[in-house]
Amino acid sequence: MGSTLCICSRGVITIENKRYLFIQKLGEGGFSYVDLVEGVHDGRFYALKRILCHDREDRKEALHEVEMHRLFNHPNILRLEGHCMMEKGPKWEAWLLLPFVRRGTLWNAVEALRDRNVFLSEEKILYILHGICLGLKAIHDQGYAHRDLKPTNVLLEDDDRPLLMDLGSMNHSRIEVNGNRQAMAVQDWAAQRCTISYRAPELFSVDSNCVIDERTDIWSLGCVLYSMMFGEGPYDMIFQKGDSVALAVQNSISIPENNRIGLHLPPRMHCYRSCCFDDAGSVGYCPWYSPGLQSLLSSMMVVNHLDRPHISSILSQLEALHPIVDGQATTRI
Repeated sequence: MGSTLCICSRGVITIENKRYLFIQKLGEGGFSYVDLVEGVHDGRFYALKRILCHDREDRKEALHEVEMHRLFNHPNILRLEGHCMMEKGPKWEAWLLLPFVRRGTLWNAVEALRDRNVFLSEEKILYILHGICLGLKAIHDQGYAHRDLKPTNVLLEDDDRPLLMDLGSMNHSRIEVNGNRQAMAVQDWAAQRCTISYRAPELFSVDSNCVIDERTDIWSLGCVLYSMMFGEGPYDMIFQKGDSVALAVQNSISIPENNRIGLHLPPRMHCYRSCCFDDAGSVGYCPWYSPGLQSLLSSMMVVNHLDRPHISSILSQLEALHPIVDGQATTRI
């Protein structure tokens, strides 16, 4: 469970016999906080995730996230540097020490570009998507599913290498449901742990006799791909407007025809190989995506999960679209 953690008045913490200096707060969620700390022993920055645990079940879930991290040593899954449990009166906090990725999340990148009317090129999308798929394959190969894949749960290194994070919703990939009570339990769990606008259709209304498998992640992967292509997830606006995502996901996805949502190619812009240039040679956004990429997206967004491909099939399609050498795209923009 990790060694004890102590804090002194100067903002020094000790995790697994190594000291770290508190630098600043980075953010917070519903039940967790993230702080920036610096290792005294190596001068490197780390992200310290503090999960609030109100009861024994919360502590169990926090330690589950630790155990999920320990399963993997993969270049596309965020590694765990250390952890411990800290008692605070009647409550506890789970502290997870993680690498600090300065650039932030995939959503940060997509949103920043979208606000400037600029979008990811197809080559960059394929490169990032390939890394996400490799991380997912590692998870699926161990018999687990991520269950909460979304752009805010993917970090981007400076070289665009994606890192899957927030492994707390992971569970065994195959869930056999027998009876109404178990179906409702799975549905309630998904409502709490799987983000609604990236949640697979089979998790909104769980059948009383069925098998849920890792292909919930393939649906979410499709939503992530859609957000990279068009600047927002396919169901983000439906959720924001207060409409029913549960109903929307039961219908085939509508892919915008050859242009970004609500955008048009600016005057005097010329399209060439997934990039656009004006007469002066300045790069802008390109609204055109290849039929192969659109077909890949459609293959992920299949309502019936039994007809959805597995991650190995997605990787085969992806690598046919964009040759990969030693795990890296041959060209990137």
